[in-house]
Amino acid sequence: MIISVASGKGGTGKTTVAVNLALSLDASGTGTGAPPLLLDCDVEEPNAYLFLNPNPGVEEEVKTVCTVIPEIEEERCDYCGKCASSCEYNAIVVLSEQRRVMLFPELCNGCGLCTLVCPQNAIREVTREIGTIRRYRSDGIELVYGVLNIGEVRATPLIEQVKEAVKTERTVIIDCPPGTSCPVIAAVQGSDYCILVTEPTPFGLYDLKLAVETLKMMGIPSGLVINRAGIGDREVYKYSEAEGIPILLEIPYRREIARYYSEGIPMVRAMPEWKRHFASMMERIRIEIGGRGGMRDEG
Repeated sequence: MIISVASGKGGTGKTTVAVNLALSLDASGTGTGAPPLLLDCDVEEPNAYLFLNPNPGVEEEVKTVCTVIPEIEEERCDYCGKCASSCEYNAIVVLSEQRRVMLFPELCNGCGLCTLVCPQNAIREVTREIGTIRRYRSDGIELVYGVLNIGEVRATPLIEQVKEAVKTERTVIIDCPPGTSCPVIAAVQGSDYCILVTEPTPFGLYDLKLAVETLKMMGIPSGLVINRAGIGDREVYKYSEAEGIPILLEIPYRREIARYYSEGIPMVRAMPEWKRHFASMMERIRIEIGGRGGMRDEG
């Protein structure tokens, strides 16, 4: 079972929910005897590891992730411009009069079309490093997360590489990037269920609506976790009822929860009673998925 944790905006507490949920699932809770797998797909700013406190000495793997980009052999190039006109991402600009080709590797999608259309065979593909994938084990949880290199603008290829760690026989929790852009789509794609984390404020409601509409288009069922419950207004609750989206859990606006968070301590460790609440939420999700006809086909 693959459960993604997302939000329409940053700062709502999705990492808090993802980490505490993973810590609330012991080996027997997965139904397979295997520990849960936590994927941090917020590759531009991964922080789940901060709450698991992994010892650097137990790091199991660091993998370099590369993508392919074109390299122009200008001695063969006749500056016809076919590569530039075929590029959907505007990663190549041909200045015919100046007899110059400009390449913007950060924009390149690595599709290889420019190589195929070049009549002079003046383009070849080379690899370019975009980030790393790190793997840890901590407290019975396997954590895999990506770190995008500084200056990179496309997170999706790295997210797709992180998700290759998914093993369908285990419970997988995916901490998604914030928002509703392409990286979020890449992270949520293939999930059996998505937990949307929001806050009861006008800003939280506005971005929640965007996230809900995105999941509807993807055909992924969802439920809400309302963080910092007790502040703001009741509009999120009214929207949830009107849309038929279940409220799975409410996390109250309490000083001690904020203090534990600031110290990097998951709330289920500091307040063990919350482990039961997160485990009950997962059981409710299992029942709902079963009622919808089971898990999605990953093939």
